[in-house]
Amino acid sequence: MAKLTDLVLLRNDPVVAGEFLQAAIRGDVDAQYGVGLIYAEGRGIKQDEVKAYYWLTRAIEQGDREADLLRRNVAINMTDEQFARAMLLVKQHDLGPGSASRNPRRRPGPAEDGGGLY
Repeated sequence: MAKLTDLVLLRNDPVVAGEFLQAAIRGDVDAQYGVGLIYAEGRGIKQDEVKAYYWLTRAIEQGDREADLLRRNVAINMTDEQFARAMLLVKQHDLGPGSASRNPRRRPGPAEDGGGLY
């Protein structure tokens, strides 16, 4: 299981980013949240809101509530084109029935941004 404390200690380490990505691909929910955070903030890799949105969606599908808050903040800063690409990526990698990608959340409005927690 991925240890999110590694992200704090090794903030911009590409090796840690790669390890988290491999764990996320294997389905580790903490790693999926971590990869979403890594992409959202550009920790050790190039910042990419589309990939952040995708990985946070994967974590949400496994019940991670914090991922939902972070994904809302990521979505607020995305362009319409980025958001469309993120939705396409989620749809292309749909995990099956019951998946959150079957009923993707709309982009939150300014009053729904999670209070700017991130």
